[in-house]
Amino acid sequence: MGLFNPFSLAKRLRQIGLMGIGQRNAHYVLMHNPRKFYPRVDDKLLTKKLALQAGLPVPDLYAVVREEHEIAELHDILKCRESFVVKPAHGSGGDGILVISGRRGDKYRRANGSLMSREEFEHHLSNGLSGLFSLGGQPDHLIVEYCVQFDPIFDNVSYKGVPDIRIIVFLGYPVMAMIRLPTRMSDGKANLHQGAIGVGIDVPTGKTKRGVWGTEIIREHPDTEHSIVGLAIPHWTDLLQMASRCYELSGLGYVGVDFVLDRDKGPLILELNARPGLAIQMANGNGLEGRLHKVEALRDSGQLAKDPAERVAFAIANFPTTG
Repeated sequence: MGLFNPFSLAKRLRQIGLMGIGQRNAHYVLMHNPRKFYPRVDDKLLTKKLALQAGLPVPDLYAVVREEHEIAELHDILKCRESFVVKPAHGSGGDGILVISGRRGDKYRRANGSLMSREEFEHHLSNGLSGLFSLGGQPDHLIVEYCVQFDPIFDNVSYKGVPDIRIIVFLGYPVMAMIRLPTRMSDGKANLHQGAIGVGIDVPTGKTKRGVWGTEIIREHPDTEHSIVGLAIPHWTDLLQMASRCYELSGLGYVGVDFVLDRDKGPLILELNARPGLAIQMANGNGLEGRLHKVEALRDSGQLAKDPAERVAFAIANFPTTG
């Protein structure tokens, strides 16, 4: 597998309406995402609070760590929790996220099966507070939350990690979607740059299309050898409507909404992104440009819908993944 290379992807997609980074930044991020609202998505704790206020589901919050002395206290706070996740509130790209899946004596078991001593655990959290994993390297606070147990539909297409679903929303309209599947190479993380698979999702049906692993187009998971094509994503219409509602929640016109599907709790919002990446186009084999222009045409004619259900209906009718 070749490592993720956005330049080679650009060459492949230029003929199908690829939107490049410069176009994304100039025409969508800068024009539609007021800087004053960035904290709503860059601070995961604030995102969680806003989602709850809007009645949108998120993973349960167990604790917030703001000071060094609170790290040692966390062992007692979490003693009844077999599994949990620690993440920096201002982290990016999945850096610094610690997934604990169980315990062995006084050690913590990570999602990849390795054991972590109390001292190693505390050291990791101390690094997080210092800003090692955060945007701009500024001191941060840490969120401790529920560890998602992923939906059984993904049992055969995920390697030691939780898949997540990314939906790009423009002016309230869900325009494109993909699911990111962890692999051995990504060490169980749903991060494309670290070796996860991006699999396009057909917006009208919620079914997976082909996948992209690095620069390769694939149809089977490289570790499990099971097909990644034709999976019907559960709760698909609900996911689209929740994504659409994040337009008002965030105040951002162009935003990526990340979900996980829990086997018991259903869809949960993980985080929002004001600068969602463009590899979603390669995963779908379709460009964003034409879809965004359709929404802009609605705006220019004064026909933008305020009701999320109407926006989703438009997306279902207009944004199939072709090819």
